[in-house]
Formats: sequence, C-alpha cells, structure tokens
Amino acid sequence: MILLALLLINPFSEGGPIMMSLITICLIISIVFLIRGFSSLKSNVNLSKKMLKLAADSSLLGLVLGFLASIIGLITAFDSVQAMGDPDPAIFAGGLKVSLLTAGFGLLTFIIARIGILLLKGLQKDV
Repeated sequence: MILLALLLINPFSEGGPIMMSLITICLIISIVFLIRGFSSLKSNVNLSKKMLKLAADSSLLGLVLGFLASIIGLITAFDSVQAMGDPDPAIFAGGLKVSLLTAGFGLLTFIIARIGILLLKGLQKDV
C-alpha cells in the first residue's frame, strides 16, 4: 500500500503540483459528468447527451493542460541550459522528465475519460 502511494505521489509532485492538480480536477469532473450521464440514460436522454458533451470537453481540457505544462517545463529546462552555458546532462534530463510527466498524465486523463465517453455513446444509441 505504501509502495503504491509512493508510486503515485512522487510523479505527482515531480510534475508540478499546480498543473498536476488542475489535470486531476479535469479527470474528476469528467468522471462526475460521465456518472451523471450514465445515471440519466434511461430517464432523461437529453441530460445524458449534455453530460456526454461536458465530459468530452473536460477531458480535452485535461489533455491540453498536460501539454501546456509540458511546454512550460521544456521552456524552463531550456532556460536553465541557457543560463548555465555548458549544462550537466542530468539537469537537462530532469527538466525533460518533468515535462513528460505532465503530458503523460494529461494523456492518461484523456484516455480514461474517452473510454467512458465511448461506452456512454454506445449505450445512448440503444436508447
């Protein structure tokens, strides 16, 4: 249990708590919209379709935030390289790692939400 927590918390803090938190919020919002969409599938199809669109938008926002944080991380890494003149490759690799963590988490958020969106779309066609 402790190992699992360390595997999740360490990359979260290394990726930058602010941007990773924003991406996590987008994931949670997407899941909430999907749950509301699934729960209103039989009773209110229009609400279900609205929740589907909102889930798609919030998952896309998480993806875009991940890539925005990635670009910011790359700019920061290049700034440190420029300031040092002849940089240590380990410092540059650390900046690249931070950049890729946010992009990867944004992609993971998008994939998780997209799976739910595909399932909800498939069920909406049956109703």
